[in-house]
Amino acid sequence: MKILIGTNNRAKTKAVHTISTLYYPDAEFKNIEVSSLVSNQPMSDEETRQGAINRAKQLMENSEATFGIGLEGGVNEIDGIMYICNWGALVTNDGTVFTAAGAGIPLPIEIAIQLKAGSELGPVMDVYTNKNDIRHDEGAIGVFTNGLVKRSDMFEHIMLLLIGQYELSKKLM
Repeated sequence: MKILIGTNNRAKTKAVHTISTLYYPDAEFKNIEVSSLVSNQPMSDEETRQGAINRAKQLMENSEATFGIGLEGGVNEIDGIMYICNWGALVTNDGTVFTAAGAGIPLPIEIAIQLKAGSELGPVMDVYTNKNDIRHDEGAIGVFTNGLVKRSDMFEHIMLLLIGQYELSKKLM
């Protein structure tokens, strides 16, 4: 089994490896950096979901892999409050698309203001935390859950949802 991962982000890659090897211990993984084909900072669930789908679909173009995984982080606004949102997509070699969403928590207003002005969450969080490349480690969700949920943990949950749907689909055929 060959699994393609549409990013080189460490947190996302860790999630795909951790969960996939539970179900497919002999799987081979290949990271291929592909564009989400959406904004650098997706501003809605719809845009974030589409970014994940776009990544996974690009991976599977002319590929013999079993499936491709696209994971995308974004934000959405509900009742004037900006939330983190995260989506994943699994696309099989026959073109079937599975999607799943992850956890969402509110962001502080000072961060939301910067995002609405056109900044990306990752660099804003680097300044906010005085750290580098937070998107590859705990992510904003790790910061705002006091380290209880890290970015890879959240994407692991999405991976469970994706693999669960994929495995069920094979049983229903």
